[in-house]
Amino acid sequence: MSPESLIQLSDSLRSLYIKTAQKLKGSDRRQFMAEVVKGWGRGGAIIAERELGWNRRTIRKGMLELEHGMSIADSFRLRGSKSTEHRLPNLLEDIRSIVEPQSQTDPSFDSTRLYTSSSCIVSWSSLTNFN
Repeated sequence: MSPESLIQLSDSLRSLYIKTAQKLKGSDRRQFMAEVVKGWGRGGAIIAERELGWNRRTIRKGMLELEHGMSIADSFRLRGSKSTEHRLPNLLEDIRSIVEPQSQTDPSFDSTRLYTSSSCIVSWSSLTNFN
């Protein structure tokens, strides 16, 4: 007997499962999915994939979380964001080209830093309109 013949989902129950899973996030969502599939028994993951559109790998991860009683950390936090230099490779040169004409050296020559009288707002507006 195939698993499809054992479980018949009504439209209201299907809608309830899908909406509930969409409202949950991360580990709670995976564990909810795993609990539902676990209640269906053998072949439940295949039915959930076909009927509810749930990913079997996500269900499997939820099953592991239920089995071990620990949440598996989502890797979104581990990825981090790319640096500004990576996203905007010409940013430093653009800033220099805007500020350079207004820059001057330290009058006491105590450092090699350059100083400018330009405000951040002026520099930002120049940078955003920079081509």
